[in-house]
Amino acid sequence: MLTFMYLLKLFDSPFPHPWDANTCVLSLQSDYHFEYTECDALGSRWRVAVPNKADICTDLPDPVKGTQCSFSCSEGEFLNMQLQECQKCAVGTYSLGTGVAFDEWDTLPPGFVNHAVTTSAGDAPADCSNSTWTPKGDYVTSNTDECTATLSYAVSLKKPGTVSFEYFYPDDSIYFEFFIQNDQCQSTDSKSRWMKTSESNFNKYMVELSSGNNVLYWRTTAYTLEGSAVKPVLIKNIAISGVAFTSECFHCKPGTYSAKQGSARCAPCPAETYSNKGASVCRQCEQDTYAEAGSGSCKPRPACTNRDYFYTHTPCDSEGTTQLMYKWIEPKVCSETVEEAVKLPASGEKQTCPPCNPGFFVTNSSACEPCDKGFYSNGKACSKCPVGTEPVVGFEYKWWNTMPSNMKSDISRRDFGNSGQSTAWEVAGEYVYTTPGDQDTDYLMLTLDVPGYRLPQSMVKDSERSELSRITFVFETTCTADCKFAFLAGFNRWSNDEVEQWKGSNSKQSYSYLIQSNSTISFTWIFQRTEELNTERKYSADAAKIFSIHITNVIGGVASECRRCALSSAEASSACVPCPLGHYMVNGTGVCESCPLNTFIRADQPVGEAACVKCGPNTQRNKAHTACLSDCALDVQTRGGALLHYNFSPLSNVTGFHSSPRFTSKGLRYFHRFNLGLCGTEGRVPATCVENVTASGREVKGYVCQSTVVPSDIRSQSTVSTQPFVIGDTIIGVTTDTLLNSISSPNWLFPPAPVLPDVIFYYKSSETTQACKQGRSGAIRLRCDPSVTEKDQITLPSNCSEGTCDGCTFHFLWRSQHACPLCTKNNYREIVSACIQGIQKTTYVWQQPLQCYGGESLPAQTVSACVTLDFWLKFGVSTGTIAAVLLICISCYFWKKTRKLQYKYSKLIISSGNNECELPTADSCAIMEGEDAEDDLLDLTKKSFFTKMRSFSRERTSDGFDSVPLKSSSLHHQIEEEDSDDAYFKG
Repeated sequence: MLTFMYLLKLFDSPFPHPWDANTCVLSLQSDYHFEYTECDALGSRWRVAVPNKADICTDLPDPVKGTQCSFSCSEGEFLNMQLQECQKCAVGTYSLGTGVAFDEWDTLPPGFVNHAVTTSAGDAPADCSNSTWTPKGDYVTSNTDECTATLSYAVSLKKPGTVSFEYFYPDDSIYFEFFIQNDQCQSTDSKSRWMKTSESNFNKYMVELSSGNNVLYWRTTAYTLEGSAVKPVLIKNIAISGVAFTSECFHCKPGTYSAKQGSARCAPCPAETYSNKGASVCRQCEQDTYAEAGSGSCKPRPACTNRDYFYTHTPCDSEGTTQLMYKWIEPKVCSETVEEAVKLPASGEKQTCPPCNPGFFVTNSSACEPCDKGFYSNGKACSKCPVGTEPVVGFEYKWWNTMPSNMKSDISRRDFGNSGQSTAWEVAGEYVYTTPGDQDTDYLMLTLDVPGYRLPQSMVKDSERSELSRITFVFETTCTADCKFAFLAGFNRWSNDEVEQWKGSNSKQSYSYLIQSNSTISFTWIFQRTEELNTERKYSADAAKIFSIHITNVIGGVASECRRCALSSAEASSACVPCPLGHYMVNGTGVCESCPLNTFIRADQPVGEAACVKCGPNTQRNKAHTACLSDCALDVQTRGGALLHYNFSPLSNVTGFHSSPRFTSKGLRYFHRFNLGLCGTEGRVPATCVENVTASGREVKGYVCQSTVVPSDIRSQSTVSTQPFVIGDTIIGVTTDTLLNSISSPNWLFPPAPVLPDVIFYYKSSETTQACKQGRSGAIRLRCDPSVTEKDQITLPSNCSEGTCDGCTFHFLWRSQHACPLCTKNNYREIVSACIQGIQKTTYVWQQPLQCYGGESLPAQTVSACVTLDFWLKFGVSTGTIAAVLLICISCYFWKKTRKLQYKYSKLIISSGNNECELPTADSCAIMEGEDAEDDLLDLTKKSFFTKMRSFSRERTSDGFDSVPLKSSSLHHQIEEEDSDDAYFKG
């Protein structure tokens, strides 16, 4: 609109000007400023005057031809719009030339937009009106709750440029991303959005920008899962290049200055000086006042106290003595001349030097030198390792006469500016301790760098099961305030993750951390006395002490002891001759003895038979004899005497599941994700849990692991996973007992098993924590449930919704059909059907309730021929008829035989005559041969059959024989009578 109006005036347009009202006043040069119009298609533009106030309307300069759109100024210069030429910035000011900078954050600079919304992961509404980025003077700080806070800035670039800023991102419990959207609302690559966590100082980040419109976004979302405080993200010194020019120079902020024209940056004032805004020089502080580097004012010096100095030791001299020295904390800010100020104690007291650290020996000059390869020492003299042993290399620091060369002490301020103090940790003979700080909020850091790790020669072949390295340290904290002592590990001192943290006073104790990656080569101990915002040395007497640090298997390390040669065959270049697999060395004598069956050798066990560790129930040692495994098969003897066979191979793949949702105070929903790798062979894929909040992507592996998952759409990914840790990396055993090796899985945690007992897998983690000094452990109950077919069901105890009741032992219930024993013939029965039309079917069905799966299959239905009931009825009738006929025939046969006997007896009786008492002669009683043919005739005219039978019975004598009287004189008459009878029957 302004361009159109000025063009009308330029071409003497007859239209009246809108500023011709009677209220217009004469304009001065300070009442307006110049601007360029938008570039046209030819790359040209006009310079026009724009009133600073609405009532300025006369004597404005006419529009003139402007510079080409590609015109720009260099660093330290600005474009004088009056002359349309680049000029150098005056002293006390600076310019980026083709860019803008934001280094003062007393308020939010113009152009920045602050916005906060509730994350979609929350199921409950939350008030996010106060959860925004907050200016804090030198930097802007993010929110620390579950709201999503976004800081944005829109800029139009005439040519490709860059954006750079410094940030501090100390806590991975908050998600921090930076991305850019262009004219088409296209965002940068999701991978480049991830910001790496910071250890102690500000990190610098730079991204290239395309020409045109660019919108810059800084976005954070915290997730305070356990109610602990979250450290915010800090941003400062935002600089953007690629704009065509800047029409003015920026004044140096207080505490900085520029002493010459054309400065691109302002330099900070040195210590003991200060400056105001736009200063060209720094002024010296008055007497009894002081100023830190980059200060905008001076402060009065306090009186010196015993908290303003520290003590240390000089290196050992040739006599083996050291001197106790007292030094003021640098920079010295206290005054010795103020009333009640203390004086620095006298130095120079001689003391006997402590011994050298293990692996070193004392030289003639009383200096400590490392032993040669193959030698070891206890800090006095080096000795060669005996035959059959090898040196245990590493670093072990237990005497602190001088700071080791690979350790560094450093101080970082709460606002993460540079501190003038040079000493944070000092050696004190038996320990290293934190010196009194300049500010109680300072971070006192001690960093140990190692070149890497290497397993002993004899363990290389079993690197998967051997412990790569372990760091152990003994410490103590003495605090009167809310001090914090933290241990960090990572890739380098600028990219470390917090491993453990202790608060308040802690008695002397030991902590151990397992190193699982060769990339973890930096360790940092940080001590902060308080987070209170004060500059007084109120808690400077609070201190942390580290008595010893021991780290194993370090490349280039020294040996403090020798141990038996490890488990596999040594290479030709190795001087160590180890025992065969499954053998141990007897007291380092070179004699190898075999370990008992199903035992493995653990390197951290004592030399001798104690090095053989027995495998747990239903586990077998691996081929390298370094660990025990479960082959997913199990046999269980029931109380009834039956033998059940289990095969858990279908469950051997890594299985993951979520716990029930949990909510933070602002309604952010999150889950605990568990990954389980139940069992399997040596080449199995372990369960893995990762952290994807930062670009480092830390991961842990084992049988059971856990991570915390926050469903979110604040980034391009659907979930945010953090805080991974291992629950079990070693299998202890598989059994139905509820207690194994002090790991308990009580029955009351879950509903009772319906029929079969649960099979329990027990696991143990070698990684210890402050809360779990014996390490974490896990128990997975496998319960037979044939109804679970589509998806396995893994649940947590209802009384312990996070899977653990004490924070150390985790419990799981896994219902599955694959958790049932294999089916056998005893698990089914047969049903035989009736015979129908000569066919009979046999059907097999499972016994109910079914408590098996797999194994022997259910036999198919069988069909067989059979005989029906009609057949048997007919067969019975026919058989009965035949039997009746046969019985009649037999009866007739015996009746006929009876008649024959009756006839014979009758004839005998008749032939005897009346002389019943007279017996015939012996020769007349015989029955001649061939007489049977004549005996077939029966006397039917005489007595009846029953009468004859009665007579026959009366004729018997008392001894049971028949008495037949026969007479020899009547033989002829008998023959004649027989002849007449024969003739009668024949006739």
